[in-house]
Amino acid sequence: MAPEVQKLLRVLYSAPGQPFSTSELAQRSSLDTADVSRTLEHLVKSGILRTNRPKSGLPETVEVDRSFVFHDELRSIALKSFAAAEPIRAMLRSRFKESVLRAFVLGEDEDANVELLIVHGELVPDKTAMTIACEKLSKTLGRHLQVHVMSDARFKNLKPQDSLAAKLSAPSAHEIITIGATKAKLPAEPAGLIQSAKRKLAKLCGPAA
Repeated sequence: MAPEVQKLLRVLYSAPGQPFSTSELAQRSSLDTADVSRTLEHLVKSGILRTNRPKSGLPETVEVDRSFVFHDELRSIALKSFAAAEPIRAMLRSRFKESVLRAFVLGEDEDANVELLIVHGELVPDKTAMTIACEKLSKTLGRHLQVHVMSDARFKNLKPQDSLAAKLSAPSAHEIITIGATKAKLPAEPAGLIQSAKRKLAKLCGPAA
């Protein structure tokens, strides 16, 4: 998918019910007006976008055509790549690589709000820094980020009845950072538990013959 198409669809899918003029899209996507006009013509012909007849004195606008046969599939692809997953992954790996162990995009609602689950390792990400970074990225993406942060232990102990567990098992959920993709370390096992396990194992094995 061409970079111009990605930039325009990122803006359009962040507000799927909102019409945009060519000049508005050029401003929001940081593209040249001529490139925007040429790309919009292609997207309209493809059926991805539709044009709106302007009222007297107003410019023509375009918006996402939700009746397009592949609309849901294309929106899902956008969410899992350039419209959300890739910029979120890049932000987390650059700013929180020492603490973020895993991360999941859980999905988006009809208003294009994106839900994100972050699992931290031994280090806990700074709450203020995470809030600022997510708010800044939200403005860039044009989407609100709803963020959940939890420890690896809590993540492993999620029950099927937990709302987050249900969202993780939904088709819309996908992992954007896997264990080992950052420098985050797994929490160390408490020494007391290790020693206790060794004593129990020695007791079960009994004295050596």
